[in-house]
Amino acid sequence: MKKIIKTAVLGAGGWGIALSKLLNANGCPVCLWEFDSIACAKLTQLREEPIKLPGIKIPETIEITNTLSHALKNASLVVFAVPVQVVRSSVKMTFGMDFSETIIVNVAKGIENKSLNRVSQILNEENSSISGNNYVVLSGPSHAEEVSRNIPTTLVAASENQEAAENVQALFSCGTVRVYTNSDVIGVELAGALKNIIALAAGVCDGLGFGDNTKGALLTRGMVEITRLGLSLGALRETFFGLSGMGDLITTCTSKHSRNRRVGELLGKGEKLSHILQNLGMVAEGVPTTQSAYHLALKQGIQMPITEEMFKILFEEKEAKTAVKNLMERDLKSEGI
Repeated sequence: MKKIIKTAVLGAGGWGIALSKLLNANGCPVCLWEFDSIACAKLTQLREEPIKLPGIKIPETIEITNTLSHALKNASLVVFAVPVQVVRSSVKMTFGMDFSETIIVNVAKGIENKSLNRVSQILNEENSSISGNNYVVLSGPSHAEEVSRNIPTTLVAASENQEAAENVQALFSCGTVRVYTNSDVIGVELAGALKNIIALAAGVCDGLGFGDNTKGALLTRGMVEITRLGLSLGALRETFFGLSGMGDLITTCTSKHSRNRRVGELLGKGEKLSHILQNLGMVAEGVPTTQSAYHLALKQGIQMPITEEMFKILFEEKEAKTAVKNLMERDLKSEGI
């Protein structure tokens, strides 16, 4: 039986709105927090985010606020739906608050640039009451555009605390969303973050006019290097072949909704990254995560050739065709990880 609990959703992007609607429909009182006061006022007036989630109305029963303390007041469930690179600044705003009795759910997918930390590590560093006991990462093949329109979707709720994972499973499940549990927090966080890099590369392939052969090879070899890094950091191999790994990779690399794939496609067509991001209107988590993963691979002594070439395309202005040529002409070797 679902518990009816007060929920705060931090971040009013497409995913934050979609999950607010889902929780609200499941009977939870929801307060949606938007950091920017002007954007908050506009969202409150329109009850819609026309750029990030056009055509999706936010029910009047969902409260929208610009005041973080108000959103968090009496909340038993807090959903972090802000971009990974601002998670730290967001949780710093909760200084002094005790979340030990609160379920904390993260839905962002990325790795912080300076620290090379996952979201669970960032949250715990800034607020020690957020720990493995009450932290859950919710991930999987799930575009906000589809979840908000009640298109069947599956997710994974991963936590070191099985009870916390099962609580999130119950709260987010409905007739169109099925949630599985998992105990591999490291693997689920890394899988969700690293697949965005491969989605960028898939977009580059699309922009260059390559075909199905290329995409199939890219996804397969991309999963090899994602798994390679994940294992070096303590993740479980099987996680990468589940919903948060292969499932999310396939979806993000092939979908028209994928911002990361779109950024890569425009790069493949010769557009400059600065121009692409300026006109995107949304955050493409794969761009900063490519930088983080590149340095994390160096730190771990792990080979990630696709990630390395994407890093050079993004941050060293390497031509996409040259990057592909370099990948194809690498030393021949066994297929094994």
